[in-house]
Amino acid sequence: MQTTKELIQLIELEQLSDTVFSGTSNFMGSPNVFGGQVVAQALNAATRTVPVERFCHSLHAYFILPGNLSLPIVFEVQNIRDGGSFTTRFVIAKQNDVPIFVMAASFHKREEGYVHQIQMPDVPAPETLTNWIEIDAEKYPDMANLMNAYVSIDRPLEMRSCRPRIHSEDAKNPHNEVWFRFKELPEKLDWPTIQQLIAYASDYNILTTALRPHSEKANIVNTQVASLDHAIWFHNETDLSDWLLFDITSPVSAHARGLATGNIFTRSGKLVVSVSQEGLMRPRF
Repeated sequence: MQTTKELIQLIELEQLSDTVFSGTSNFMGSPNVFGGQVVAQALNAATRTVPVERFCHSLHAYFILPGNLSLPIVFEVQNIRDGGSFTTRFVIAKQNDVPIFVMAASFHKREEGYVHQIQMPDVPAPETLTNWIEIDAEKYPDMANLMNAYVSIDRPLEMRSCRPRIHSEDAKNPHNEVWFRFKELPEKLDWPTIQQLIAYASDYNILTTALRPHSEKANIVNTQVASLDHAIWFHNETDLSDWLLFDITSPVSAHARGLATGNIFTRSGKLVVSVSQEGLMRPRF
């Protein structure tokens, strides 16, 4: 899958009834379904049951079981409430009638109110950066081979990290800033579709930031890593014509779980989206 158009086709589910949808999966470097894909597809399903004048402002999801790439995923949407200003939906994703993922999403009509936001960090422009991930191949040959194979997979988005070196003094800081942009965008995209694309992208880089402080001994070879939950808040609308910055930090890891939070900014500094994720980081002793 190389283009944004192909990704949109993947996210856009087949409608089986008013509240039931079906989708397929693409290989993105993992033997299991990529979590960002399921989040984006579940958001697509929920959005299609909501009045068009209401837009998702937040979602909260749990990954229950790994998704099987060879099986379709059925998304069942439950209508929880249609209020005067907010609409709430609950989505259950199933394979072989077994739940693998659940998500609650809230939608809100446009309103005006007080406005403030934090400042975007001062980072190098994406044009000055070249790499997403760098690993010392001489010191860590097995991991370098795996990561190079993972990075080389065709994706519908391009990523450039301000801190690409995985094994370095800087990597011990649980912080990473990654610019990303989508490839070969269609001419016109509505805000719900843009939300689904950003939801897809938000599952990249976030959990690996929680692994960075332990990179001298922990890596994808000796550590079981998996998303446990995922939350997104949509603050402001944007288009996807330029790079977006994903500023990520991990405040804590404990009990084989790591927490990471991030903010997504436009190049001009507007805060568009906030994200949180907790994931499994289980050492393979």
